[in-house]
Amino acid sequence: MWLARAGDRDTLAGAMAQTSEVQRRGETILAATLRLAQKRWPQRLLSAYALGSLAHGGFSAASDIDIGLVLDDPLLGTDSEGVTELAASIQATRKPFADRLSVFWGSVASLSGLTPGGRFPPLDRLDLIKHGRLLSGIDVRNRLPLPTHRELVLAGAEFAVWRLCTDEIIGKLKNPEALAQSDTKNLTKLILFPVRFMFTAQTGEVGRNEAAIEHFAASTPGSSATLARLALGWRNAEDWRPDKSSIQAIGAGVLPLYRVFVSDHEQRMREYGRQDLAEAFQKWQQRLE
Repeated sequence: MWLARAGDRDTLAGAMAQTSEVQRRGETILAATLRLAQKRWPQRLLSAYALGSLAHGGFSAASDIDIGLVLDDPLLGTDSEGVTELAASIQATRKPFADRLSVFWGSVASLSGLTPGGRFPPLDRLDLIKHGRLLSGIDVRNRLPLPTHRELVLAGAEFAVWRLCTDEIIGKLKNPEALAQSDTKNLTKLILFPVRFMFTAQTGEVGRNEAAIEHFAASTPGSSATLARLALGWRNAEDWRPDKSSIQAIGAGVLPLYRVFVSDHEQRMREYGRQDLAEAFQKWQQRLE
């Protein structure tokens, strides 16, 4: 039977303590956001959910804090302003992770596509329905339709073109030293976003980091899979700093990773008849050369 040495046990205990403290900070922001939402919508807040890694695991110091608010129908013209003010109030506290808050919101009707309004993209709606953790109110998830596979893929593609296909990002992808100097949150997001989008496109499931990385590594072994696994470790580390080996891993893996992703989604956009997006991905591929 294997027994951990004292030094190993101390290291493990330290890592667990750090994880517990990070989790506590995230839960503190969730609780503060919930209290403000209940105060603002005392009669109309049907339910509130933890989303993302605070709901399905893997929360780290580089994670966002995602909360979903479901208001009673009909949505009002003042609701959007209320959500903006709520998020600003949390950020103004300057508590740890207060700047990481993302508020997704809507009503049963808007989440069902019956009325406009709110903010709940398909990927986050899927996360709500499959993995949301009820914080308050009644669970309304069984009243919500799942987004279609097409909706999920198109939402990921549109986000990728808007967020990742920029001169700044492409410049960093071609310069491993510059990319490595990004803060850990942005660095690991740039590496893991394509992995998660391909996982969702291929499986129709939420792109949780661990599952997405293993799925990618099984089909595309090599430097890109190695980089994805390293990025997960960097993301989970309390105080990671780049070194020569990490810069080398970025240089070896990040451009091949993006080429696989962009090629995959260009073909999918053509199959969906979205020539505008297909052409955007084609031009993106050329810029990566």
